[in-house]
Amino acid sequence: MAADPIVAIATAPGRGGIGIVRVSGAELAPVIEGLLGAHVDRLRPRVALYAPFLDASGAPIDEGIALFFPAPHSYTGENVLELQGHGGPVVLRLLVERCLQAGREIGLRIAEPGEFTQRAFLNDRLDLAQAEAVADLIDASTELAARSAVRSLAGEFSRRVHALHDGLVELRMLVEATLDFPEEEIDFLQKADAGGRLGRLQQDLDQLLAQSRQGAVLRDGLNVVLVGAPNVGKSSLLNALAGEEIAIVTAVPGTTRDRIAQAISVDGIPLNVIDTAGLRPTADEVERLGIERTLAELARADAVLHLVDANRPGADADVMEQVAARIGRGVPLLTVVNKIDLTGQVPGVDGDRVLLSARTGAGVDLLRDELKRIAGWERDTSAETLILARARQVQALERARSHLAAAAGHAARRDAVLDLLAEELRLAGNALAEITGEFTADDLLGVIFSRFCIGK
Repeated sequence: MAADPIVAIATAPGRGGIGIVRVSGAELAPVIEGLLGAHVDRLRPRVALYAPFLDASGAPIDEGIALFFPAPHSYTGENVLELQGHGGPVVLRLLVERCLQAGREIGLRIAEPGEFTQRAFLNDRLDLAQAEAVADLIDASTELAARSAVRSLAGEFSRRVHALHDGLVELRMLVEATLDFPEEEIDFLQKADAGGRLGRLQQDLDQLLAQSRQGAVLRDGLNVVLVGAPNVGKSSLLNALAGEEIAIVTAVPGTTRDRIAQAISVDGIPLNVIDTAGLRPTADEVERLGIERTLAELARADAVLHLVDANRPGADADVMEQVAARIGRGVPLLTVVNKIDLTGQVPGVDGDRVLLSARTGAGVDLLRDELKRIAGWERDTSAETLILARARQVQALERARSHLAAAAGHAARRDAVLDLLAEELRLAGNALAEITGEFTADDLLGVIFSRFCIGK
């Protein structure tokens, strides 16, 4: 049964020079004829047609370019009509309403979030990893993230996953051949170097997983929370990391009373740096609420920077007690000794302590390097090696690695149970197939595409 035809505005909300309305479905003739009128005879596949877009009475709503992409050579794999007009929100709304009116007889409706890309996936125009790369490209916050998303959209990530999957299938065939012919004197596994193949698959998977983990950091960013007593320089450090005056800096303790979040980029890594209210006992109701919000931020942190004054490095033990009670398990904690310009100390790194001056900038680059280390960032990381992976994709790779490790354990035993070896290889293959959507539950697909914007 064919899906309902759908329509949506495909450009971002607000005013712009150009706005696009996209329609997709098996049969679009009523919409095309209703919007273009007599000009429909001049419409050719994949050729731009400049024409007025007409309302029900034949009066022009707008003038622009109409493009028709016949199935299956379109974004969704269905017939697709794009109307490119002026980017005013009122004009675009009128075009959508006119499309719905003209397409009432064919059941045209407003698209759900991500429905165009979901149809591209269901019609084999994109696999699931490529479909998710569409959203990642739109949401990319750094140049490195955008370039990595383009590579995934072009199919680089999918090709590597398919190569691993194909290798697993071949190895599993060898194992099952041995199971089917146990009486043969030829040892299929030994002759075909099954152990060597399994080892190479593990190496390739480990490399892909490492690149995907870094890509996950690149995609989601690192939430870095600044905590400390009042007037230790948290706002000054935020400004130094951002390279601009984001937060107000004064000598008055308690100036920052609410969280200040700033997205910055460190060598292509997006960092969400959160400056918080200074932690101290206070009777001020507003400041007390700010402190409570500070403690709440700790539960969502990927890394915590505890700032101390170089003149009084051990003066806030009570702050550390509050931080330790709220920080998540395994979250890295760096102590940043600030104001070394007042003590004459030299910038440096000593274990989990970084000595710097936020005012002069001395040692701030050392802190940036430590944040990259926490993120697992390699020095030679580039768009050509990164995989802009999502959490579910990383988890699938981790499950595949776990199954391969179990398979290697079975293969190494003298009394290897080949049934168990074959089963672990099958489960590893299924985990990889989840990434590209060849082995994915329908409810998961619904969650994935619901997070897309309408019009994609």
